[in-house]
Amino acid sequence: MFLLIGMAAGALTGVPIGPANVAVIDAAYRYTLRRALAVGLGSAVGDGIYAAAGILGITPVIRSYPRVETVLYAVSGIVLLIYGFLTARAQPVKPAGPASTDEVKPSESTAMRREVWSGFTVGLALILLNPAAIVTWVIISSKMPHADALEGVAGTIGVIAGSLAWFSLVAYLTHKGKNVFGDKAAWIPRVIGVALIGYALWLLGKAVGIVA
Repeated sequence: MFLLIGMAAGALTGVPIGPANVAVIDAAYRYTLRRALAVGLGSAVGDGIYAAAGILGITPVIRSYPRVETVLYAVSGIVLLIYGFLTARAQPVKPAGPASTDEVKPSESTAMRREVWSGFTVGLALILLNPAAIVTWVIISSKMPHADALEGVAGTIGVIAGSLAWFSLVAYLTHKGKNVFGDKAAWIPRVIGVALIGYALWLLGKAVGIVA
């Protein structure tokens, strides 16, 4: 049950526009599908870490100190506002061409591993450095039944699987859109950047509302 609940929560929390979605879209458009999937995996692992913290006991700590939630919303709003602005202002990059069918050389294999690792670390950092993610998972975990350690692990695995499934879908659709629209797809990161700015402003408004 906790595995299925975690999968549903992981997928649904990825739907709203956030830095992880932006990074996956940007990687799929500017670089390769492989890098976009790596970003998605890193983001999913980050979601799993915060979900585990929420399920296994960080909720009472945040509830005991209401100011913590305000600070988390404010910091997230500022970080995402800057990230959204930079994304919206980013210059279009020529989409990567199709992968060669030739045998992969050792140097190319190393470059591929670096690309995957770079994408993974970007995705993980975007979640861990987004304090609003903590609040989100605290709220979600408070709605879940009380979990022991084993159920918490099952829920965390479910969150990672559901989150990865969503980000993989976003990466695939963006990659397909890049191939279909070509240079005309340059508007994608700009629109997402503007949407992210709106989300950041909402987080800042949330922080102000809590203070008020």
